[in-house]
Amino acid sequence: MGKLYLIPTPVGNLEDITLRALRLLKEVDIILAEDTRTTAKLLKHYEIDTPLLSHHKFNEHQQVDRIAERIERGENLALVSDAGTPGISDPGFLLTKTCVERGIDTECLPGATAFVPALVNSGFPCDRFCFEGFLPQKKGRQKRLTALAEETRTIIFYESPYRLVKALDQMSEIFGENRPACVAREISKMFEEFKRGSLKELSAYFTQKGVKGEIVILVAGKGYNNDKYLSIEEETEEEEE
Repeated sequence: MGKLYLIPTPVGNLEDITLRALRLLKEVDIILAEDTRTTAKLLKHYEIDTPLLSHHKFNEHQQVDRIAERIERGENLALVSDAGTPGISDPGFLLTKTCVERGIDTECLPGATAFVPALVNSGFPCDRFCFEGFLPQKKGRQKRLTALAEETRTIIFYESPYRLVKALDQMSEIFGENRPACVAREISKMFEEFKRGSLKELSAYFTQKGVKGEIVILVAGKGYNNDKYLSIEEETEEEEE
């Protein structure tokens, strides 16, 4: 019987990949990729020619049993997402669950995940936190946020740049416009940006500036000491000095 390897890939900077990840990507029989075009660029950069097979949220339900059967016949497969760790707001859970249920060995390598550097660099407490991933796009957004209104741990969201301002405004309505927050953008890339301030300040800032790239929103838990966190104005003054 073979094995399934869950391999994290860089969230931005291509150097943020482990030596063991590179070795396994070369050694496995097939790499399951969320988007073969994105993964092909990474493989080309590191001169890896392992065959790719598309595996994403639109076809994973049809594929998981066939993939499990291939592993049972002795093939070693790797699963990667476009960026970060498979299964974290990306495909991976269903295949891993299927393999575990069928007694197939699985191994997840440590590596890149966007929310970890965002959390650590935000300045918010990171000893206890609540990871929410993406909010529902339509139904359920208000309900999900309302359920988090009394949460005292740091709350982490992923969000599309096209919905960032809307999300900040909705959070302002439910958490309070003065709740401290941080928007982390383009982590590990050339234009990486961390903006800290109240939810109201951040909404105004990104409404005026516009926004591109991959987004992580971090919101202080209820009861966090506002006085210890920089506003956008204070942060800008420090940068100028």
